[in-house]
Amino acid sequence: MISFGTMIAFAAVALGMVCAPGPNMIYLISRSVTQGRVAGVISLFGVVLAFVVYIVATMMGLSALFLTVPVLYTMIKWAGAVYLLWLAWKAIRPGSDRNILEPQALTIESPKKLFMMGFMTNLLNPKAAVLYVSLLPQFIDPTRGSVLMQSATLGLIQISISFIINLLIVLVASQVVSWFGKRPIWLRVQRWVMASVLTALAARMALDRK
Repeated sequence: MISFGTMIAFAAVALGMVCAPGPNMIYLISRSVTQGRVAGVISLFGVVLAFVVYIVATMMGLSALFLTVPVLYTMIKWAGAVYLLWLAWKAIRPGSDRNILEPQALTIESPKKLFMMGFMTNLLNPKAAVLYVSLLPQFIDPTRGSVLMQSATLGLIQISISFIINLLIVLVASQVVSWFGKRPIWLRVQRWVMASVLTALAARMALDRK
């Protein structure tokens, strides 16, 4: 029901957001550097579960939202645009690259606690929340069929991309920190590119009359 072009566009946005350093990336790198790759993978499964919670809540909420209070679409659209601009500023503000270059040393934890910490880190991550509440609805077209199924499709695309990229980050965490530590200019370039993408998307959302 969702056009191929829409899926590609959403996948590109999801890829850009998961590649932008945030709570999930910093936690997974810190955990992997401190306790090893297995701990990082266990934490990642907790992160994925939080995404599943978000997608289920979004599927239920969006269906009711579009059917009962269409005017809230405009409010969500503007809230999403403002938040994307805030993320863009956060990406390029002075000192924004410090966390990933200096991963926090964490204590050794059990697998169960690793899983729960990964889950809570993502569940309380505002970027993840707004991704589903404000960004995902912009790629849904009620005229193309079930809003529920469209939400599920986009959510699965985002979860798949997030899992693959974060798994790669976990497997090469120490190398990532070392590489960016020796080449900080590339981290700044990545942040400026991401800020530009977020700003363009915010403008598109704000001007969208759908």
